[in-house]
Amino acid sequence: MKIPARSAAWLLLATCTTALAASPQAASPVAAAEIAFLDYLDAVGGVAFIESGKVDRFEDRNLADWQRLAQERRDVLGKGLAEVSTSKLAADDARAVEAMRKSLEALAADETTAGVREQTCKDAARHDADFGALRAALVSCYVEFGNRLQFEGGVVDRGSALQLLHVIPEPARRKALFDAFVPLWTALNGRNEADSAYRRMIVMAAADASERGSEIDAAARAIGVETGDIERWLVQILEAWRDASPDEMVEPWDYRYLNSAANRQLEAKIPAQALLPANERFYRDLGADLGKLAVVFDLEPRPDKSPLAYTDFLRRGRAVGSQWQRPRARVVGTYPTGGLYSLNELVHESGHAVHVSAIHTRPAYMDWPDTLFVEAFADVPSWSVYEPAWQRRYLGAAVPAATSLRSLFGDVMLDVSWALFELRMLRNPGADPNAVWTDITSRYLRIVPHTEVPWWAMRVQLAGNPGYMVNYGLGAVLTAEMRARTVDAIGAFDAGNPRWYGWLSDRLLKFGSERDTRSLMQDLLGRPLSPDALLRQIERCRVSGLGVGARGQDAPP
Repeated sequence: MKIPARSAAWLLLATCTTALAASPQAASPVAAAEIAFLDYLDAVGGVAFIESGKVDRFEDRNLADWQRLAQERRDVLGKGLAEVSTSKLAADDARAVEAMRKSLEALAADETTAGVREQTCKDAARHDADFGALRAALVSCYVEFGNRLQFEGGVVDRGSALQLLHVIPEPARRKALFDAFVPLWTALNGRNEADSAYRRMIVMAAADASERGSEIDAAARAIGVETGDIERWLVQILEAWRDASPDEMVEPWDYRYLNSAANRQLEAKIPAQALLPANERFYRDLGADLGKLAVVFDLEPRPDKSPLAYTDFLRRGRAVGSQWQRPRARVVGTYPTGGLYSLNELVHESGHAVHVSAIHTRPAYMDWPDTLFVEAFADVPSWSVYEPAWQRRYLGAAVPAATSLRSLFGDVMLDVSWALFELRMLRNPGADPNAVWTDITSRYLRIVPHTEVPWWAMRVQLAGNPGYMVNYGLGAVLTAEMRARTVDAIGAFDAGNPRWYGWLSDRLLKFGSERDTRSLMQDLLGRPLSPDALLRQIERCRVSGLGVGARGQDAPP
């Protein structure tokens, strides 16, 4: 593929950072600003790493040191950007400066997904809280309640509870675990009053979106379609799932179980201690050795740990002398129970990590591309864990494709449903969220209506970043397209393929924020994006029955 254009400033920058430090007059203002940009982002990464609770010190600095350094570097960067703001720039340099400003705006807006939480869950009851403070308070509810669900005399975290809903055989126990979420849901949505914390927040989110655009608007823009097209695709996907599913209605606490025979049949093969080794072996077979890429994994449970799994930069990539220093990523998650659901999430987060490590571009673009693309790409490898070829190689046992894919797409359809839910709530923020969610899940997933229960509130993103779920729901369309095109080009990769990482890095990953999703996908596919590849995958898991008896036991194979 054609190498991205480089300006004269970038050619100077790429030679040697130490040389630039020794001869600052040789660097253009843009090149100097780009170095300051990397330095600042590295300091932000140091702050976030320590704030996550994984370590007390990083590179011989404590939190206060990194915070002070981040402020100093931000001041240097601000001055550098101010110096070029009125300059007459070449087109590529102007785009680079705009990319840096966009990254800084996104960083400033990201207040609720990681790091220090100044708000507590009780603050969600304050009617004077602004949009950012209210979101932060709601996310804290997922820490204070979601990390401490009371179940059978013990404590289980939200992520582990979701895994258990796939495998607990007794319906009454599944119902009890489902009910363990009630304190969390009550903290978020009260008794579904019009002025509950969530309903006040979604009104603010809609107002903010009307001024600055929402995640859904950004996703539509990223692939060159209208928001109405996204809604049409989401409905089309859910209708295909409904048509491929049995007619009987199921309770919400049974939905995951009834679609997850594969989770249970493989449960003994995936204890918690097996997750990371299987993940590392798979990526090595794809040509992406996570050890050589120096990915940092933070998988140990902590009471105040982030309530959601995430991946972030630890260090940005840059030229050091005549060598390229790869970016480094860190992966945060908690998986005390193992299982296929947890394995899928870990492989997904590691997909983000190898994406980070592949970025090799000028400093201004050393950041994530469109969120829609980022989330969709991470599922390219993670969907493989549901393929029998993957299971045979990395677990030593496999279940039939239709059974396994039903486990995958049963969860994917929840993401699609959440995407449609958020689209409709942002369009009509005064609507009853319980009613909106019930209409979607009863109509397309055949889940028994329970308008009295806000069980839509299982995902942290709904509170911390309203609209974000579109990146998973719509992202499935991109994932299916990328997987199909990759197989066509280099062959199957579910059981490993050493060409995988290099081929995808060159075509999709190395650009960072330089290229948008629409152009990446157009070049990859040679045509506009379509949901057809995803619809074909859904058809693969068509069944006439859910494969379980009346008492919830797996039917014999």
